[in-house]
Formats: sequence, C-alpha cells, structure tokens
Amino acid sequence: MATNEDNLKKIISHAKEYGYVFQSSEIYDGLSAVYDYGQMGSELKKNIKDYWWKAMVNMHENIVGIDSAIFMHPTIWKASGHVDAFNDPLIDNKDSKKRYRADVLIEEHIEKIRLKIEKDVAKGIERFGAAFDEQQFRTTNPNVLRNQVKIDEINARFKECMNSEDLAGVKTLIEDLEIACPLSGSKNWTDVKQFNLMFSTEIGSVADTANTIYLRPETAQGIFVNYLNVQKTGRMKIPFGIAQIGKAFRNEIVARQFIFRMREFEQMEMQFFVRPGEEMKWYEYWKEQRLKWHTALGIDKKHYRFHDHVKLAHYANAACDIEFDFPMGFKELEGIHSRTDFDLKQHEKFSGKKLHYFDPELNESYVPYVVETSVGLDRTFLAILSSSYKEETLEDGSERVVLKLPAILAPIKVAIMPLTRKDGLPEKAREILDNLKYNFNCQYDEKDSPGKRYRRQDAIGTPFCITIDHQTLEDNTVTIRDRDTMLQQRINSTEITALLNEKLDVRKLLG
Repeated sequence: MATNEDNLKKIISHAKEYGYVFQSSEIYDGLSAVYDYGQMGSELKKNIKDYWWKAMVNMHENIVGIDSAIFMHPTIWKASGHVDAFNDPLIDNKDSKKRYRADVLIEEHIEKIRLKIEKDVAKGIERFGAAFDEQQFRTTNPNVLRNQVKIDEINARFKECMNSEDLAGVKTLIEDLEIACPLSGSKNWTDVKQFNLMFSTEIGSVADTANTIYLRPETAQGIFVNYLNVQKTGRMKIPFGIAQIGKAFRNEIVARQFIFRMREFEQMEMQFFVRPGEEMKWYEYWKEQRLKWHTALGIDKKHYRFHDHVKLAHYANAACDIEFDFPMGFKELEGIHSRTDFDLKQHEKFSGKKLHYFDPELNESYVPYVVETSVGLDRTFLAILSSSYKEETLEDGSERVVLKLPAILAPIKVAIMPLTRKDGLPEKAREILDNLKYNFNCQYDEKDSPGKRYRRQDAIGTPFCITIDHQTLEDNTVTIRDRDTMLQQRINSTEITALLNEKLDVRKLLG
C-alpha cells in the first residue's frame, strides 16, 4: 500500500517528467525551496489565476483589482508589525542538527491524535452502516472524548504560551508531549527562538548611502496603502473589495514538501472593506464563498475542512483556514481573517495621512474594518495537481496514469491528432488546429500510435483529443475522445468549437 510520502514522490516525479514543475537552478544542483514552473505548469498556474480573478473581480461589481510593487517604503513594514513581529518559533534537534518550526511539530502531533478519532469513527461506520449516528458517537464515545480532551488541552497550552511569548513554555510542551525529531527520533531539543522571515536588501546606487528595504512578505499591505487611491478614483462605496495576485517572499528556514512551502511564492488576496461592527457578517459570508469556489472545481468536499486559529494574529479578531488534504495530510490552503481596522490605523499613524472613509448613508467618517481572503496560488496548484493524479487499471488489464484536471484549468484543452502522417491527414489536422487555436490552447500530436498518444495526453491532463482519419476527408467528421470516460464520439468538424465551448463554460462553475 502506497504511503502519503510515496504519493508525494510520484506527484513530484510526474510534475517534472511532463513539464509542470522543475527544481530551480537544477543544473547547478538546485536551490532549496525554490521551484520553476515548466511549459505545462505555467499554463495551469495562469488558468488558476484566471479562474480566481473571474470569480473574485469580474463577478463582483464592488471588487476591483490592482497590481502593487514588490518594493515598498520600509516604514510600511514597521507600521504593519512585520519588522517586530513577523517571526516563526524555531527549534533545533541537537542530534540530527535539523531545524523545525515548533508550532508545526505541535500541529503534527495534534493531527496524529485527530486521526485516532477518525479511525474510531470509521470503525463505527463500518460496523453499523446506515444506522450509525456519527454526531452522537463523537459526543459520547469514551476514546473519542479522551482524545478530544488531549487536543483541547494541547491547543490551550500552546495558545497561552504564544500569547504570553513564553518560548520556554513552548519547549516544555514539546518535551511533555514527547515529540521526537521526525528524522532521527531524538528528543534532544534546543531552546525555542524567534526568527524574522523577511528578506532585506538595499536600494540606491552606493551601498554606504543605501536604504534597507524588504522584499514584501505578503501582498496585503500594497492594497492597504492604495486603499484611498482606489476608493476615490473608482468611486467605491462601502462595502467594497480590492484584489491582487502577486509574488511574496519569506525566508523560510524550514521549507520542504515540494511547492507547499517556498521562499518565493504567489498569493491571491482580496481585502474587503466594511463598516465597523459588520465584519463578522462578512467574515462568515466569505468563508462560505471561498469554500464554494474551491469545491466548484469538482474535488470531493471531504478533502476540505475549516480550522479556526488557536492563536490570533495581532491584527485579527477572528481567523480560520481552509485546509486541504494534501499528500502530507491536512494543511493550510487559504486563510480568511477579520483584520479589524488595525492596518489602516497603523498606516494613518506612521504616514500622518488620514485614511478615513466618509459614509454618505450614515453621514459619518470612520476607518473601515477589513475582511481578508488570502489563498496561496502554489498551494492551490499542488492541491489540484495531487487530487487529479490517478493510476488506473483499465478493463483490458492495462494501466494508465492520468491527470484528471478540471477541464477549465487544463493547460492543453484539446490535442489534434492525424491518424497517420500521410494521405493528406496532417494537412486536414492543421486546418482544424488553425481554426481552434484562437479560442483554445491546442497541441498538435502526430508521433506514435493513437494509443500511445492518448496515454501521453492523459498524463498531461488534456481533457479532449480529436483524431482525424480517412473518413474525415470524405465527410468532414472527426472522433473526439473524453479523457475521463475514454468514450469516443463522431461529430462534424464544424461542431467542435460549440462542443468545446459547452464543455469549458465557466458558468458551470461560477453560475
């Protein structure tokens, strides 16, 4: 039976073999936690961004998008709290010499306990079937209750330590839980220390006179410092949102698990400005909307769950994550945060500029509250890639590896395949390709047998293949083959565009 680690290795290997993701600077032995997106990966990434932008910006009259600079005035990061508080609690194992995030070690320990609960629930379902009352079982079963108490106690202790900045208490918690180094099994730990994650650099032509600036660790601040510009020029009325897709940079010491945690990554964020006192209504609204956006792709809902933050960030009065069941277990995919008016008030304070909004309905001026949705593009990419990777045994006993990507996100929408390289079939295939390429990303494929070409397109994730054969020359019909069902149908070549438009209509996801 394949382990989660085996599955992740297969996905990493497949991603490289078919042009999705490469190790950055690979010919120089690579750069840790930095990756390049290949010809297929860059297309998938772009399609995810387009899907998010359409859902977040184009479908909302009161949300607009911007593109702010990576370099920003250094005082912005002082105002936002990143200079003083953007830290990870790190701990080293003295025997393996490996460094870990203390919070992640504790979270992984809690996850092991949670899996014991799910195992007991699964046994109950298997034993009692449809008669099983899962809710009652979770609230009455002694094993479940005992394990849930353990989880609650660990969370409470960790929250208390982090809120009081008691790093010694975090180490004691790790020791009390007998958490061992995943690599060596050793429990010989150093003290916990805080490490700031921002990359710093210099701006200016002469190093001696240069100012220290930072590569932005998040895209949100670019929205906040432009909030008034957008509000005035766009004549925006509360509630309204500002969205942005962009690169962010964090000096992750513990960066692993493929593209899940990288030093250079992309975020898709939207800051929603609301009246003070209405933030929790919008917080719940955006929780529902964002989960709907993810599940609309057709990925099973059981792979998603909400996780409320144990320790709230300094700017938040409510926060949760949408977690996804990655090959390495449930991990954060997207954060929804009620940021209060912290950011705008901080920028007012540090800049000396007034960032109030005059509400004509209330006839009063105030600093808006903000509800944030922030999803990692690279993590969304990994979630879609890992959930789409399938190894199937077919009816004839043969096997295929297929990426069952949501069709609207697939890098190549349709492959054009002449049956042979002669008798005018390539010319007819090129004619069909030239007609389709304005509307769809197509790939021309004439090498190898049709069976091998189908397998190659399955592995790439191409949802439709069109075969041009000798009958095409007689009656202008082609065979279109569906990736997921492998069913083939004969249609007139003039019907291809309409059929693909119907299959790839975004309204089916967002309507």
